[in-house]
Amino acid sequence: MNLHQYKHIYFLGIGGIGMSALARWFLAKGFAVAGYDKTPTPLTQKLGEEGAQIHFEDSVDLIPASFRKNRQETLVVLTPAVPATHAERQYLEEEGYTIMKRSQVLGLLTKDQYLVAVAGTHGKTTTSSMVAHLLHHAGVSTSAFLGGISTDLGSNLLLPNQKEERALAVVEADEYDRSFLTLYPDIAVITSTDPDHLDIYGAKEALVESFRQFVRQIKPHGYLLLNHTADQSIAAAADPSVTVIRYGLEDEELCATEVRIADGAMKFSAKGRNLLLPETTLQVPGFHNVENALAAAQAVSLVGVPVEKIHSGIAAYTGVKRRFEKVYVSEKRVYLDDYAHHPREIEAFLNSVRALYPGKFIRAIFQPHLFTRTRDFVEGFAQSLSLADEVWLLDIYPARELPIEGVTAQLIFDKLQVENKKMIDRDQVLEALGKDLDFNVLATIGAGDIDILVPGIKKLLEEKAHVLE
Repeated sequence: MNLHQYKHIYFLGIGGIGMSALARWFLAKGFAVAGYDKTPTPLTQKLGEEGAQIHFEDSVDLIPASFRKNRQETLVVLTPAVPATHAERQYLEEEGYTIMKRSQVLGLLTKDQYLVAVAGTHGKTTTSSMVAHLLHHAGVSTSAFLGGISTDLGSNLLLPNQKEERALAVVEADEYDRSFLTLYPDIAVITSTDPDHLDIYGAKEALVESFRQFVRQIKPHGYLLLNHTADQSIAAAADPSVTVIRYGLEDEELCATEVRIADGAMKFSAKGRNLLLPETTLQVPGFHNVENALAAAQAVSLVGVPVEKIHSGIAAYTGVKRRFEKVYVSEKRVYLDDYAHHPREIEAFLNSVRALYPGKFIRAIFQPHLFTRTRDFVEGFAQSLSLADEVWLLDIYPARELPIEGVTAQLIFDKLQVENKKMIDRDQVLEALGKDLDFNVLATIGAGDIDILVPGIKKLLEEKAHVLE
C-alpha cells in the first residue's frame, strides 16, 4: 500500500498523543488533514495552528466536504478509543472508506527505515524520547514518533532532514491492543512486561506472549535490549541471529556503575556492548530513568553514535512533559508532576522522590486511570501510594471505559497504609491546597485529566511563596 495515493487524511481521535504525532507528519508532508476529537486540548489547538481542521462534535456534517466528496483519495486513521457506536465512524465504514488503525499507518511509515522500537508496559515514552534526543543531538537524521512531548524537541514528532526520506526511525511501540505487532524493528528495547491492559489480554501470560511475538519480528541480525525486570523467556523468541543484551543497574551486560544523586540529578557511568561511558549527569531524576538512559545509550551506540556524543547528549537531556517533571522548585518546596498510572510506575516514582528528597514530607495527589486497571491492581496501588506521607485520592478517570459496578477509588482508599489520606474531587483540589500548604514535596500522579490542575497548582504555589517559605 502506498500512502501517497491519498490526498486527504481524516483522524478519528486526532487529539491523542500518538495520533497527533501522525497528524503532524502528514501535515508536514503536505497532505490535507482533518479530524474529530472529544474535547479541545493544547494538542488540538497546536494542530489547528499547523493547518488541521478539527471539530469536537460527533457529526458527519462536520467532516470537511472535500473529504466526503473524494472517498478514494481519503484515508481514515482510527484510534481504538473511538467506539463502534460513534456516528462518524459508522458513516465512514458504511461508505467504504479505507480505514486503518494508527499502528498500521505507523508500520507503513517505518517499514523501509532502520527502526528502533521501544516497547514496555512502562518506561517506553521516556526511553524512546531519550533515543530520539541522543540521535538528534549527534546530528543523525531521524524521524521519531513519541508518546509524549519531549521538552528538548518541543514536540511528539521529530522529522528527518528533508533530503533523507529513509532516515533512521524511532517509535514508541505500544502493547495496548497489540498495536506494536505492526512493527519490524532492527533494534527493539523492552523496558518492562508487568501485567497491564488485562481488559485486552485477560491474563499476564497472554501479555507476555504478545511481547514474544513482537520479539519474533526483530529483523535478522538485529538487537534486543531487554530490561532485567522483564520476563526473560521473551529472549528465546528472537531469531537466532538477533543479539540479546540484558540491562539493569548492576550485574548485567549493560549496566550502570557508581550511581549516585547529586544536586538533584543522577550521576552514573555505564558499560555495555562496545560501550564504555564515563560519568555523566542525567538531569531527569530517578533510578528507573538511569536504566532508561542505559538502554538509549546502548541503542544509539549500535547505530554508530560516538561515546562523546552520547555523554554530552545525556547531560543535555531535559525529559518529557509529565515524566518526573519539576513544575515548581523553591529553596524549601518542590512540585512534581508524573504520568505514572501503574503500581510499579508509582513505586519507582515515589522511591526516587524519597531518595531525591530524604526526610521531606511528601503529599501525593493521585487519579486512578480506568476501572479495569483499578479493579485489577487495587492492592498494588494502595501499597505503592503508601510510600508517600499523605495521599489525596481522586475519582477514577474512565477514559474509554464504562463504569464497573462496585469499582471505585474507595477500594484503593480503604487499603492505603498512611494516616493522612482523603478522598477529593478534582475540582476541589486547588481550593483545598490553598488552605493546606503543609508539605515539602507535592506530586500529582496519573494518566487521566489530572494534568488540568498543573498550571493552577503552579500559579498557587508561586502566589503563596511568601507563605511557604
